[in-house]
Amino acid sequence: MRWGSVDNEEFIRCFETNRLPGGFHHADHVRLAFAYLSENGPLEALEKLSAALNRFAEERGKPDLYHATITHAYVFLIRERMARTGAVEWDDFARQNADLLRWKPGILARYYHEATLQSDLARAIFVFPDKTC
Repeated sequence: MRWGSVDNEEFIRCFETNRLPGGFHHADHVRLAFAYLSENGPLEALEKLSAALNRFAEERGKPDLYHATITHAYVFLIRERMARTGAVEWDDFARQNADLLRWKPGILARYYHEATLQSDLARAIFVFPDKTC
């Protein structure tokens, strides 16, 4: 199944019911955040995405997988890009924002020192960017 052809509600439903085939990689996280943001305001989308990712990690016996700073930062970057580009369909958004789909090196390296992102604090709560220009 090609996820671009699945509407946002179905993508969310597949994720929340553990029906996504294969692994769940960085680009899938971006797709999921896009789906939640397409269906909800930014704060509600962030709340729903965070809860879903936490459940996903806990169900796999890896509660330490969830990373608050990365999740928050990507949600707000994606929301900004959605507003800036006007993209309402995933395929259009993905084509216009390929930099958000790349994991390593990813866009957060522009805003955060690696040590910050690796910290327990950044994993537990949102930490503001710590790099200047």
